[in-house]
Amino acid sequence: MTTQSEIRFYPEVLAKLDKNRIPHHIAFIPDGNRRWAKRAFYSVQQGHQMGADVLIEMVKAAKDLGVKEVTFYAFSTENWNRPQDEVDALMILYATYILSQCADMIDSGIRLDVIGNLEPLPEFLLNAIAQVKEATKPSNKIRLILALNYGSRNEICRAVKQIMHDVKQGKLSEDEVSEKVISNYLDTKNLKDPELLIRTSGELRISNFLLWQISYTEMYISPVLWPDFKPQHLLDAIIDYQGRERRWGGAQ
Repeated sequence: MTTQSEIRFYPEVLAKLDKNRIPHHIAFIPDGNRRWAKRAFYSVQQGHQMGADVLIEMVKAAKDLGVKEVTFYAFSTENWNRPQDEVDALMILYATYILSQCADMIDSGIRLDVIGNLEPLPEFLLNAIAQVKEATKPSNKIRLILALNYGSRNEICRAVKQIMHDVKQGKLSEDEVSEKVISNYLDTKNLKDPELLIRTSGELRISNFLLWQISYTEMYISPVLWPDFKPQHLLDAIIDYQGRERRWGGAQ
């Protein structure tokens, strides 16, 4: 039996939702852990831990609403520039967290996937990822995609190099290169492009996240710091999304 999220505690807001217009894929930039920790007089590591605790509850809430894929910008290619003790603590947090959540993810029908350039990640984290991916492979309620050591420019560079290699090897001709072909060389080749991107903490930046994939994604900026982000905030974002007319460059 799958576990339920707190989303059911907001019946008045749920009544406003159009169940036929729930985004299939929502991308998150969960920003604000460090500022939250500073305001609460906690350590940076405690801020990241609180942010991790919010993540799995948000996945459950999204699942209960009918969302099928959620991608979280967990660690960027630029995050290596942070203090070494913070980076080391994050690597340990990711490994211990996904392992500790594995049973709950299975019960809730959550399947884990990861995108990004994983080679530089420590072996203990790669082992944890592999273990939880395998354990949750049968789960089919919602896909949780963690973007680890991910940067969109890095992703596109890796894709271009692979395309060039395949052209040289005769596996692909230059004339065959199209937007669809390029998409199939990206980390997200097995995912739908996000319909909605949510960024917390009020920052108005994309921060090198899914640049190709969010060409026509609706953006929602929340002033709430990520550790304070609740299922009701997710509902607010989806209701706002449903109030927009998506034209993909066409006339009104």
